[in-house]
Amino acid sequence: MTQAHLAAIARVPRRDVQRVEAGLAGLVMLERLRRIFEAAGGGGRFSIWWRGADADRLIDERHAGLVERAVATFLRRGWTTAVEVSFSEFGERGSIDILAAHEAFRSVAICEVKSDIGAFEQMNRVLDAKERLGPKIAEREVGWRPLIVGRLLILADHSTNRRLVSRHEQTMAAIYPARGPEVRAWLHLPERPLRGIWFLSDAPRRGGISPGSR
Repeated sequence: MTQAHLAAIARVPRRDVQRVEAGLAGLVMLERLRRIFEAAGGGGRFSIWWRGADADRLIDERHAGLVERAVATFLRRGWTTAVEVSFSEFGERGSIDILAAHEAFRSVAICEVKSDIGAFEQMNRVLDAKERLGPKIAEREVGWRPLIVGRLLILADHSTNRRLVSRHEQTMAAIYPARGPEVRAWLHLPERPLRGIWFLSDAPRRGGISPGSR
């Protein structure tokens, strides 16, 4: 593959590909670097350290808090839940943050939980696979085949996430058309497939009461 071809596939300037090949990847924006490696069939991971391993611990705590609040909401509405459900199907591996099931409606919700949004393309592509494999994974976990599958992107409700979703509104609305009231109504009556974004407060609990979702 030529530099020009790779740059075209990755949607980056050719000079960025040249910098990577010259060992100057540090001069390339991270999002462009990710696209270059994905276009070439590769990938990478960027890690941040802050006071030792505390950055990972804080991220994990925020993620775990969101998962806990989402699970509590599902349980109050009559769903059963499983978290971190791992799968390996047809060469695709990963885990579903929350797999919620409502047997009365033969419905399942495949949930991806994000305290902060990273790469949109990767996030949506991974969730595509989880939604596609969801019925088979759910049948293994709950013992019955779902008729209805919902796909929920659960985001921490803060200004940065809302701004990023707004910035990519056309793309996100096409993939996740349901928001706010429609998502809340579906949690009560999951009578049809749904794809939606659920903004959930990640504020600390007060007096044992979980903050409301929006």
